[in-house]
Amino acid sequence: MHRRSLLKAAAVAPFLPSLAAPALAQDPRATTLRFIPQANLAALDPVWTTATVTGNHGYYVFDTLYGLNGAGEVKPQMAEGHEILEDGKLWRIKLRQGLRFHDGEPVRAQDCVDSVKRWTVRDPFGQLLAKVATEWRVVDDRTFEIRLNRAFPLLSYALAKSDGAPFIMPSRLAATDPNKAVTEMVGSGPYRFLADQFNSGSRAVYAKFDGYVPRDEAPDYATGGKVAHFPRIEWQIITDPATAAGALMNGEVDWWERPLADLQPMLARNRDITRRVTDKAGRLALARLNCLQEPFNDVRIRRAVLAAVVQEDYMRAAQGDDASVWTTTPSIWPKNTPYFADNSDLMPGDVAKARAMLKEAGYGNQKVVIINPTDFPDIGPLGQVTADTLKRAGMNVDLMESDWGTVIQRRNSREATDKGGWSIFHTTGPASFYGSPAMSPLIRGQGDAGWFGWWKSDRAEALTQEWLFATDEAGQKKAAAELGRLGMEEVATVPLGQFTLRTAFRNTITGIQDGTAPYPWGVKRA
Repeated sequence: MHRRSLLKAAAVAPFLPSLAAPALAQDPRATTLRFIPQANLAALDPVWTTATVTGNHGYYVFDTLYGLNGAGEVKPQMAEGHEILEDGKLWRIKLRQGLRFHDGEPVRAQDCVDSVKRWTVRDPFGQLLAKVATEWRVVDDRTFEIRLNRAFPLLSYALAKSDGAPFIMPSRLAATDPNKAVTEMVGSGPYRFLADQFNSGSRAVYAKFDGYVPRDEAPDYATGGKVAHFPRIEWQIITDPATAAGALMNGEVDWWERPLADLQPMLARNRDITRRVTDKAGRLALARLNCLQEPFNDVRIRRAVLAAVVQEDYMRAAQGDDASVWTTTPSIWPKNTPYFADNSDLMPGDVAKARAMLKEAGYGNQKVVIINPTDFPDIGPLGQVTADTLKRAGMNVDLMESDWGTVIQRRNSREATDKGGWSIFHTTGPASFYGSPAMSPLIRGQGDAGWFGWWKSDRAEALTQEWLFATDEAGQKKAAAELGRLGMEEVATVPLGQFTLRTAFRNTITGIQDGTAPYPWGVKRA
């Protein structure tokens, strides 16, 4: 398998300090944290898009009613606590005192109701909640109620989920159509977004919100006291890995979220840099096929794609040859999650077999448009491998490469490929998030109401309900096992492997938290 073009920069690694020196001006202010995010911040609304970089941005600006700690336990965050009444059919949630938005307005119960209701339109777990919620009632400025037509024991877990979090914003912003992005960033989180200093593709800047009152507990993943130590944080958008590595080694930036795998050994040799895995569960890499349009509206052709995939090719292309940081995962449920099951029989990794399956299915040489980012080293190589694999299987492939922002905009299109649509895109996501039937969009068969790709399966939706309301663990496992197998057989998603990431930061900063996101709280000068 050929190496990805994104690795070309690694060939000049020995010369990085001299090449990278002029890329960024040295910022002498010890009060500023300089951070290189995983990708360009092309979209700002973390409810409208599932782009991970936008969710990370969301944790700066917004807060949540609940959060998950390192043990996966639900802890109150903006909420002071809640009562569960009427045999689980009424939840009464009370806010803690002193919560304010960045515009100076107090956070009210109405803001929370409107924010959560908007989130339920977009999020798979939220959609499950919306189906059983019959009334959202504001009791007073600090209290609201959610009335249900049946008990929903996982309600607080839904409000605590870390990926695709139900961030709270003012009602005036939450009134925005859920299918349109909010552009004004006003939250109640530990940092304010400085819109006048934002330049997509170059820089995003955040300032400490002096009106934020952190909780008393120690920070633990997305919970506890979110203490902002830095008055200012600058996101420096550097998509060239060689330039990013040079900036980190020269002290021009403090923290690089996702160093390229091939540059990790060089960073490891630098005594001024610490590397650490902050998300122990890792991430699942995947390909998503557009089930609305030809040729992938035919499940037989989707199965041919699945049969051609060799996960090791993807992992080596995107994560390098160090197999200690990645593994093959022939399942929609990632490894080290409760419902993982080996479906290797559906993934023979045989291009010749895939070619025969395409012929039997009557594949008519329809164009397969792969939208793929050139500025995202963890994702770009995945699309390149898919393009090569499907060409060898006999498909008519058009690899359309662009920046990540263009990809996440175009994947919204449901049009045919000749009218601006797409056939395949690739991404990654937290294994812990994709391991739950309630949270993972990969396994939901909602059709038009679902995640990009719009796979439809009434049986998948029924199994999700069975899992959600199962009376015991055995019932949950049974429903999840059937759901996972169904998703593989109908190719709801093509799993491409699982990997862990080492973030890298200079030893001049400390307090970086574990978690699925690069949280800004607790980070300070050493």
